[in-house]
Formats: sequence, structure tokens, C-alpha cells
Amino acid sequence: MRAIEAYRRLRAADADVLDTSDAAALLGVKSSHASRTLERLADAGQIIRLKRGLWGFVDRLDPLQLPGFLAAPMPCYVSLQTALYHHGMISQIPETIYAVSLARTRRWATRLATVSIHHVCPSFFFGYERAGTNGILMASPEKAPLDCLYLSPARSRLFVRLPELELPPRFNRQQARAFAERIPSQRLRVLVLRRLEALLGEGKRIRRRKESTKLATKLATKLRAFAASRF
Repeated sequence: MRAIEAYRRLRAADADVLDTSDAAALLGVKSSHASRTLERLADAGQIIRLKRGLWGFVDRLDPLQLPGFLAAPMPCYVSLQTALYHHGMISQIPETIYAVSLARTRRWATRLATVSIHHVCPSFFFGYERAGTNGILMASPEKAPLDCLYLSPARSRLFVRLPELELPPRFNRQQARAFAERIPSQRLRVLVLRRLEALLGEGKRIRRRKESTKLATKLATKLRAFAASRF
């Protein structure tokens, strides 16, 4: 079967991703033959290889969907710096997509994006909501910074220092504290709660400073307009 015909059949399935067995069924060939066909299509840039036996269409995939596909069959949600940026809590766009999962910690490099998945214990796997048109699982504003604090003692040292955070108006401080209380390890719970209080205090100061700056800017604009109207 020619590659162009194989690609047409695979596209007709109207799926974002396909595993090799799916492709074999769609093409009516053995898995070994389907695997070679998929590799040729990937070499031609028509599809991308996400991980062993899993392939995707670049134009159909939202990069934020990748953690869910890569961590499967274990559950996963987007969190950490990626969720902080999504909620407007940090201004710098993370180069890597970060996620939390019950799967083991692992970094994936794909043509679409680099994904960093971090393991948490089952009792701390909560605090996410669906976001966007694709229904991506995303950490809530309260859980995203807590996941960073929870993972700060990890050997990777990726989350030791958080960037300056701006807490959104809907940020629920009591819920964040309640989430932290659910950390099973007493030592880690005390550490996270202490750092959370420092973070909440800093976030409040940052928000007040920005509000003051906006107010001063508006006042200056009005004064300039008033001065201009007198001439």
C-alpha cells in the first residue's frame, strides 16, 4: 500500500492519536507492516511518534493533551509551571509542559513539545478541573502551586524555587490550606504549609503593588488629559 493511501485511511478515522494496532486494523495489515508504514509517515512529517506504539496527527493535537496520552494508562493532569501560567499566576511561558501523575516521573521529548511528568502519591492526586475545548485536566489555581511545593524536595530540584506568583482574584486561600493538610507525610506537610503561608503573603503583596501601579497610571492619565484640556 502506498504511503499516501495509508495516510488517507488513517486520517479518515478522525482520531487525534492512534496506536499501532489501531493502524493495523484500519489498513488491514499486520502490526509489523503497520509499524513500518507509520515510521515512513513520521519520517515524512505527516504524523509524529509520541512514544513506542503511539502516533499522533500534529494538526489535531493540542500540546496540553500530550501528558494524558504519554502517562496512560495512569491518570494525569497538567500542573506546576504550566498550570500557573494557564491561570495567569506567572508571566513567563514555560518551555516544557509539566504534569502530575500516578505514573513514574519521566521526561518525554516529542516533535510537538517536551513533557515533564512528575509522580505524586495517590492521596495527593486531586485538585484538578477540565479546561479548554478539549477538556484537558488542569490543576486548579490552588493546587498548581501546592504541587510545586509538594515536589520541591525531589532530587531533580526543579521546584525548589517558585517564580514570583500573582494570585488571581478567585484564589481560595482556605482551600489551598485544606489541600496542604491532606499531605500524608507529616514532615512534608509542615514544610509545605510553612512555604504556602510565605507564598500567600508574597502573592498578596504583589497583587497590592500591581493594583497600586494601575491606580497610579490611571490617575496620571487623567491628570495629563485635564492639563491638555486647559490649553
